[in-house]
Amino acid sequence: MRYRFSDITINFDSKRVPLSAKQREEHEGKYPYYGAQGIIDYIDDYIFDGKYLLIAEDGENLKSKKQKIAQLANGRYWVNNHAHIVQTNEKCLIEYLYYVFNITDISGYITGSAQPKLSQANLNAIEFEIPPIQQQKRIVAVLSTLDSKIELNQKISKNLERQAQAIFQLRFTDEQETNGYLADICQYSKEKVTVSSLDLDSYYSTENMLPGKAGATQAANLPTTTQTTKCNAGDVLVSNIRPYFKKIVYCYTDCGCSTDVLCFVPKKQELSAYLFFLLYTDAFFDFMVAGSKGTKMPRGDKQQIMMYPVCVPSDEELMEFNNVARPILKQIRLNREENKRLITLRDTLLPRLISGEIDILNTQISR
Repeated sequence: MRYRFSDITINFDSKRVPLSAKQREEHEGKYPYYGAQGIIDYIDDYIFDGKYLLIAEDGENLKSKKQKIAQLANGRYWVNNHAHIVQTNEKCLIEYLYYVFNITDISGYITGSAQPKLSQANLNAIEFEIPPIQQQKRIVAVLSTLDSKIELNQKISKNLERQAQAIFQLRFTDEQETNGYLADICQYSKEKVTVSSLDLDSYYSTENMLPGKAGATQAANLPTTTQTTKCNAGDVLVSNIRPYFKKIVYCYTDCGCSTDVLCFVPKKQELSAYLFFLLYTDAFFDFMVAGSKGTKMPRGDKQQIMMYPVCVPSDEELMEFNNVARPILKQIRLNREENKRLITLRDTLLPRLISGEIDILNTQISR
């Protein structure tokens, strides 16, 4: 049957509360703060507790759709006034609506050119073909199997990072004395790359580097400049804006980054893994924060950063650490590559399942 959005959802927009950047800075914490296109901050309180569907209310992405317009949020979090927040009723599974919304053409419901907007009234007027609940469950089961594997790979990678970090702390932090500075083992990238040669998942800006996680999500859009900073496999990227969010990425492939991101190039290839786990530490980010400049949007001081005291490892120490760290980084890279394939498969299946082109009764995907 065909339903209007308002027929299958319960709206909670009235509970949203926007916070200024200053307010968020004063209330830094562990709870995600969502905007139109996902998490933009972390604060010390939450409004919502549970599973909701968040839909962008405004922003360029409503037209370009470079990122998903709808996203599922679960747990405890805060939402500002740039995202509609809904739950579904008995007619529709929230997971099914999440999938179908992101492949639906809603261009006719978007207003504004300079600042595209999806008002609540227009959102409620969008119509969807909603099959019986049992069919929704079968479609969601197929797609969520792929999403579960993607999430599992991400968790495995995170656990591997923690293991390598623990080994790094034991070998180079707890037992060793500092005998040099960061400048002794790395330098900033001075190379440039043509923007047109990059795609969305090989360009990093401070906005698409997740706090405390290695490996960013796709960039919302490529820069408008002709060239940007070139990064090579083995380099380490750190967001230079508001360093207390501890945004760091290990480059598994050649890529590019914005001027708001620092690209650290190891002085020899053998230092690559060591450099990543060195910069991954709280101690490094605390040092970076202490020397940062500015109040509303503090930035790290590039000269001060390079004076960070470090233990410069001997060749023997480096070889022993690499014997452990390199297989871990290789497995993380393989997990990322598998996730790219799974995402492609999911996004290919999605419209065909929704439209009925693929017989859902005969579609199985092994976990």
